Amino acid sequence: MFVPPFYKEPSGSWMVDLIRNNPLALLVHNGSDAAGPFATHLPVIPDPEMTGDWAEDLSGAVLLGHMNRNNPHWAVVEKGGTGLLTFTGPHGYVSPTVYGKTPAAPTWNFTSVHLRGTIEKIDSPKSSEESLEVVKATVRAFEADFGDRWDMTESIDYFRQILPEVGAFRFTVSGADGMFKLSQEQRPEVRERVRVSFSGRDCARHRATASLMAQLP
Repeated sequence: MFVPPFYKEPSGSWMVDLIRNNPLALLVHNGSDAAGPFATHLPVIPDPEMTGDWAEDLSGAVLLGHMNRNNPHWAVVEKGGTGLLTFTGPHGYVSPTVYGKTPAAPTWNFTSVHLRGTIEKIDSPKSSEESLEVVKATVRAFEADFGDRWDMTESIDYFRQILPEVGAFRFTVSGADGMFKLSQEQRPEVRERVRVSFSGRDCARHRATASLMAQLP
């Protein structure tokens, strides 16, 4: 991803927060000329067994995910193969009316993180139990962050029934690019007008973008 220097993330923690708060990623792989590329939207979580802090460039981080095994994308995933996970965070349209000057041009403020890395299918003799653990870890993470702390105990047997259709994987990050385009190219007073305009919108995306703009160094 091309990231102009002034749109680069202020710190690696911004990328980590975006990944945690926007876990529906797009997994992309090259395929054959006839069939590819492949792209699948799927939820991912940081591996609960990952210890220590994330590296500044996120290298070495491990994420877990799963997709439907009937998806043709699953067939092209090779052990140790490279892939790309993309995450989209808060974003919103910037109307030239907020600039208070002419000539001007509209634009779109947005936030995004791209992770490059290697993918490993969880396809060992113990893959059924390992895949179940990925599903359970995903439920725990999302119920804690976005749900009502649903108790999955009575649904574990159901999870086991659908496991044959679940393709679980680990994604080990080798590098990351963060794009936080938040009007940094504008004069401070203009950027503040954009932030105020966003914060007053009914749209939650705009308000979330305004919150990030307020956190800029």
